[in-house]
Amino acid sequence: HVQLVESGGGSVQAGGSLRLSCATSGLQISRKCMGWFRQAPGKEREGVAFMDFDETTRYVESVKGRFTISQDNAKNTVTLQKNSLKPEDTAVYSCATVLQGTLCRWENFGYWGQGTQVTVS
Repeated sequence: HVQLVESGGGSVQAGGSLRLSCATSGLQISRKCMGWFRQAPGKEREGVAFMDFDETTRYVESVKGRFTISQDNAKNTVTLQKNSLKPEDTAVYSCATVLQGTLCRWENFGYWGQGTQVTVS
């Protein structure tokens, strides 16, 4: 049973930084495509970043150079370091992984955590 639990959200001023963590269970992240998504009020959920099992990464254009996804395979955790935050980064951020047997693509993510709120003012 896959479980994803996010932490590290909060309120920060524009230009500040936050580090989100995702504690996982029920899967080996070293063999999985892991990612972060966000959903702002009144908007659709969008992919922010993902990392494949071979450590290939991909970012949505709006966060390139500011956000970094990483993972600790020994601890089975995934992190998202967010720097130079902007008000438009305000959203609920969720950790996710792809459906079993699918490729590492935005449309294949199918397991989600409950999310953590990030507010940038």
